[in-house]
Amino acid sequence: MENAFTIAAYVVAAILFILSLGGLSGQESAKRAVWYGIAGMAIAVLATLFGPGSGMWLLSLILIGGGAAVGYQLATKVQMTQMPELVAIMHSLVGLAAVFVGFNADIMINYIGNIFVENGGVLGAGSLPAAAYAELSTFGQLIAKKSSVEIGILRVELVLGIWIGAVTFTGSVIAYAKLAGGSSMLPFKVDTGANKLPGGHYLNAAAAALSVLLLVLYLGGSGSWALVLLTIAGLFIGYHLIMGIGGADMPVVVSMLNSYSGWAAAAIGFSLGNDLLIVVGALVGSSGAILSYIMCKAMNRSFVSVILGGFGGPAGEQMAVEGEQVAIEADGVAAALNDADSVVIIPGYGMAVAQAQTGVAELVRKLRAKGKTVRFAIHPVAGRLPGHMNVLLAEAKVPYDIVLEMDEINDDFPDTDVAIVIGSNDIVNPAAQDDPNSPIAGMPVLECWKAKQVFVSKRGQGTGYSGIENPLFFKENTRMFYGDAKASLDKLLPMID
Repeated sequence: MENAFTIAAYVVAAILFILSLGGLSGQESAKRAVWYGIAGMAIAVLATLFGPGSGMWLLSLILIGGGAAVGYQLATKVQMTQMPELVAIMHSLVGLAAVFVGFNADIMINYIGNIFVENGGVLGAGSLPAAAYAELSTFGQLIAKKSSVEIGILRVELVLGIWIGAVTFTGSVIAYAKLAGGSSMLPFKVDTGANKLPGGHYLNAAAAALSVLLLVLYLGGSGSWALVLLTIAGLFIGYHLIMGIGGADMPVVVSMLNSYSGWAAAAIGFSLGNDLLIVVGALVGSSGAILSYIMCKAMNRSFVSVILGGFGGPAGEQMAVEGEQVAIEADGVAAALNDADSVVIIPGYGMAVAQAQTGVAELVRKLRAKGKTVRFAIHPVAGRLPGHMNVLLAEAKVPYDIVLEMDEINDDFPDTDVAIVIGSNDIVNPAAQDDPNSPIAGMPVLECWKAKQVFVSKRGQGTGYSGIENPLFFKENTRMFYGDAKASLDKLLPMID
């Protein structure tokens, strides 16, 4: 069988990808899972290079070498705090690839259709002379052998690939800009809040309806102009959907875009007749969708609401925050920690920005050496990427068994002597429970204010990423430990005796 090697290699690669996804569900197996993924991708690339349609070796090697060089530079230079926006911008490349592949398929269909006409036939209802068939590329030969029904299915596949890819591309670019903030390399800045054009969701609905109409026109034989307009509609939907989602929901957005990129890859696989792309795209698309749904449940968010750009969000004036923030110095925090028996640490994006995870790990080591109970409380959307805090703490060699999820530890705060919040805001905001007009109303949060004492390590008095004021900072049992988290810990550690 001519393609036996490629098929076998694709099966092995698919199994490795499945093992990789399964291993990433646990911290202990994650490192091994990454190697499974690397091995699977290496096998997939080699099988594609040596399989049917192989050729253009110089161009292929140049592109692979260039991609590897860019990937290596990004992997070695991008800080952990920049990982969320890196993931978002990578999703955009998958979407863009889907758009290009879809248009390439349309061009090839038209090109081969013209060859059929020149030879007195019709694409999908006959065969080409052997000489004309032999001159076609592997992809062209694949199209030339299709029936009219199969050509129609291919057109549907390429339209879906282009539309999903277009939505993924602009959506991912806007997500990158929101996550990167002022450090974005784009020529424009994007506000992290939820912003919609006049007309809001009606514009999205109109663009979606236009996309369906253009799909019908394209399948009816109107020509490639309908495909171009459909792409523009998809680009707009991706832009406007993500612009309409606020900063508090951005971790879900990153996961959702991951799902979109998977479905775009699957659509590419159908268009190209590549089984491995279909399998991998389905794995990524389904796992991303499941993760997005789980995160939405954890945040008490409507999954449909989030993917539609925040439809049905709270409205009205938010509750005023009364009181003042009371500051404390390192010696006061040290005294409380030395007297405490139980401590819960809540990390957030501010810890990542300050690269304070090593100092946090040292603080934990010193406190545990004194016989104190120290645990971490991890919110499902802490940071700006699912699992962001878990990765940082694992990097700092914090023991896995003291890193607990929100549901496992929330009931323990009333019995906790000291809760330390390091760079978190929205995930410890009591307004989620107390203010029905808050943008995060109904979102489960870590109820650290129920601890006997709360210390918040924060750079200043500003709001968090989503721009929401936090009443926690004004509570009587809360003290603000101002300053860079790493510098603050460096002051604090010598005082823990």
